Amino acid sequence: MKKTIHIIGSGFSSLAASCYLAKQGYEVSIFEKNANVGGRARQLKKDGFTFDIGPTWYWMPDVFERFFADFNKTPSDYYRLEKLNPAYSVYFGKHDFITIEDTLEKIKIAFENEEQGSAKKLQKFIDQAQSNYNIAIKDLVYNPGESPLELITPATIKKLNQFFSTIKRDVRKAFKNKKLIQILEFPVLFLGAKPSDTPSFYNFMNYADFGLGTFHPKKGMYEVILGIQSLAKALGVSIYTNHPVDNIIVNNGSAIGIESRGQKHFADIIISGADYHHSETLLKPEYRQYSEAYWDKKTFAPSSLLFYVGFNKKLNHVNHHTLFFDVDFDVHAKAIYDDPKWPESPLFYASFPSKTDSHAAPEGQEAGIFLIPLAPGLEDTPELRDLYFDKIISRFEHLTNQDVKKSIILKESFCVNDFIKDYNSYKGNAYGMANTLLQTAFLRPKLKSKTVKNLYFTGQLTVPGPGVPPSLISGKLVADLVNKYHSL
Repeated sequence: MKKTIHIIGSGFSSLAASCYLAKQGYEVSIFEKNANVGGRARQLKKDGFTFDIGPTWYWMPDVFERFFADFNKTPSDYYRLEKLNPAYSVYFGKHDFITIEDTLEKIKIAFENEEQGSAKKLQKFIDQAQSNYNIAIKDLVYNPGESPLELITPATIKKLNQFFSTIKRDVRKAFKNKKLIQILEFPVLFLGAKPSDTPSFYNFMNYADFGLGTFHPKKGMYEVILGIQSLAKALGVSIYTNHPVDNIIVNNGSAIGIESRGQKHFADIIISGADYHHSETLLKPEYRQYSEAYWDKKTFAPSSLLFYVGFNKKLNHVNHHTLFFDVDFDVHAKAIYDDPKWPESPLFYASFPSKTDSHAAPEGQEAGIFLIPLAPGLEDTPELRDLYFDKIISRFEHLTNQDVKKSIILKESFCVNDFIKDYNSYKGNAYGMANTLLQTAFLRPKLKSKTVKNLYFTGQLTVPGPGVPPSLISGKLVADLVNKYHSL
């Protein structure tokens, strides 16, 4: 008789884990609290507009290829990818922006135009980033974080000093131009920490950016979720939406099932891909591994204030991905990490998927997603949301030299309260736990419960960390651990 596994949540990590475990012969069921699968990677469709609610960047295509290859599939079996050119543009002021194109050679020209001699420095920087990428993404991140020895390899020993320097220090040692520095420090935001708190080794994100490039799945990131869901179902996974889990049932120190909508569902193994902190609240206090004090001391990646906006016309002077760095990054970062509060003048990011994808908006119209990074746990009110939308849309008009406010025909928002309500997210964080030196690999919350047998966790608060590719990897890691400690 097949061993049964119940998985809580249906984000990238849960769906990936379900595929691996079903392939290995387990009977797998997913229980999702919301009406649709995807966790934070859901979709909003309204009035002819389509928005990705969560992730909008498709980086590290090799990780997606590796995932599907494990099932003798390719991403193109499920969705169509387009490499973006330009990848994105960055505004520093009115008529003052830098465009990042689709090859390193083109990017080197853009750098050289800003700072003489920087093309050569950039090549050296990216060569090192590629070396780190090959070590990290092709090897290290596929370790389950059970032991510090996982990090000790001949390759990492040679780069030991990079774990004790920082991205900020390295970038500023090589480059003097403030705009170039900000562009090189930007990818670290995907790791959820300040450049000054992120080990140099993580410059592999710069290779993901400049070396591999930025892609867009036709019809949006949600197509990736639908693709993995399709694979899971083909492998025999059962998926139950509108099934919030209220309790993890433990008997004699072993997880034996879950409770959802007043019914008990028993299984041999339980995996939670829901928010890790929330998952532990589904256990009685004596079975929790981490105290409230533990979570409170951790450095969390930001939350976000997001706006999904429909315009009744096409917008000018913006690309699919556009960053607005016309204010002081360090001051905004301080408001996120050091002195949590609403930032006076926030940086923001905007995505216009309809620039690439006709599915995103009605003909002649534009879909815009605006994001302001925020400290988790902040007060969230309709009045604050309106205030900050007015702040960024006024700056947007000024920087891009166009009037857009009167062209808004749809506006929805998503912030701290929604992250808590929809995802049970700790303090309303958007990206999980930051990848700082003391929150890396074996120093992150464990995939395997230390206090309850047959209970596992996956997702962005555990190994390897925040982001879509790491979440896919996390699903594989937890499946591997289940296989390691259980035999069919």
